[in-house]
Amino acid sequence: MATLQYESSVKFVPYSQERVYNKLSDLNNLESVRERLDMVKDKLEGKLEDMSFDRDSLTLKVQGISLTLRIIEREPMKCIKFEGDKSPIPLNLWIQILPVSETEAKLKVTIRSEVNMFMKAMVSKPLSEGVEKIADMLSMIPY
Repeated sequence: MATLQYESSVKFVPYSQERVYNKLSDLNNLESVRERLDMVKDKLEGKLEDMSFDRDSLTLKVQGISLTLRIIEREPMKCIKFEGDKSPIPLNLWIQILPVSETEAKLKVTIRSEVNMFMKAMVSKPLSEGVEKIADMLSMIPY
């Protein structure tokens, strides 16, 4: 088995660390993201087909494959950890949030997965691209 870990670049958001954490730690707050997704779905070329969520989980349907991420740990104001639930590969994702000033924060997304060597070749590129796209999306949310 190979451990794959990908980290996004650091993204700056013009909101306080507390506002960012409070929004992301309750996934029901992502309703505005789903509304925006519906508006740009045609630009995604069928890659992201659907998104649903509740307080503790987020389910994405990407190219016919469903992936559910469930929050397994909340470290107030600093980190939210997710685990893949019913995902095609074992997957963990975490969002780290750090203060820059009272009105600005920075965040970074990390994805880690344990896969066999055959799967490594198939999932490396999608995971490395995905971690950056997730971080980009999170940096654009109005908190």
